[in-house]
Amino acid sequence: MTKQLILVLGGALCGKSTYAEARATQLGGSILYAGTAQSSDPDVIERMDGRREARPPGWRTLEAPLNLGVVVRDAGWDHDVVLVDSLTNLAANVVKRHSHDASQHSAAEALLAEVDDLLAAYVFLNATWLIVSDEIGMSPEPRDRLDRLVRYALGRANQRLARVADEVILVVAGLPWPLKGKP
Repeated sequence: MTKQLILVLGGALCGKSTYAEARATQLGGSILYAGTAQSSDPDVIERMDGRREARPPGWRTLEAPLNLGVVVRDAGWDHDVVLVDSLTNLAANVVKRHSHDASQHSAAEALLAEVDDLLAAYVFLNATWLIVSDEIGMSPEPRDRLDRLVRYALGRANQRLARVADEVILVVAGLPWPLKGKP
């Protein structure tokens, strides 16, 4: 298998995680699932539990709401595929951590530092990576300041990843649309 970086974008509940999981299975080999979600909301927890239970039993699951690049680098050395789900949750976690004094610029820089760590781990490991992220640029401007900071930071992070990715796939209503590279 040729090592590659695949960015999977889409709106909320559009099927991007399902697509990425199917693509990881198609790629084959040993798969490391790196989850970034953390929540106290019962509905979100229920959805997270359902997704966890639906994963194939041979997949290794790693939960890392922050410092994902370092955690994956240390855990992913013997995996053929790394699936990061999702950059959106990582962005929310980073911005919440810095929200007390965050500006748009500082929130974006904090997330971009996480992305740089992810890219360093990608270079270090001999694995194909699938990174799932929300494409939030088509959404209305959020009313909440924290949500605006996440949106701004995530938009910048998605652009950085898209520039270096071998493939970029936009998932709409469960349908993958290749934006860059060949799926």
